[in-house]
Amino acid sequence: MSDEKSPFELMMAQAQEMAKAVNPALESFSPKAFEDMWPTMPRDFMEMSFGKGISRDGLDAKTRLLLTLAGLTMQGAQSDTQVRLTVRHLLEAGATRDEIAETIAQMSMFAGIPAMTRAMELARAVMEEQEDDGT
Repeated sequence: MSDEKSPFELMMAQAQEMAKAVNPALESFSPKAFEDMWPTMPRDFMEMSFGKGISRDGLDAKTRLLLTLAGLTMQGAQSDTQVRLTVRHLLEAGATRDEIAETIAQMSMFAGIPAMTRAMELARAVMEEQEDDGT
């Protein structure tokens, strides 16, 4: 086997070096820490911004967020932060754990089992964190 790095590995290493040169603090940047700084929107605010405040006869915030979660799962659940934030906001918007799990499971028919599994792992982690926090 060769010790040569793939073009992707070389590109990632170069990007990391460039980020360190531009801002040394980025060396210890954690997307998870950034996610923890983002507050969960209150349910009423979500409803006003994303729910029936837009269209009285339209979708409520919970349904819109379930659709968002379905779309993120369809993309292969590659955006960990966005999946976790969406699950956190879904819980705040009144979605049950079963509704969240069912939405993700439904996407296995279209996105495949690996995407569903990844999204389910991320969602489960958020739900367990909220259980531990007592929320």
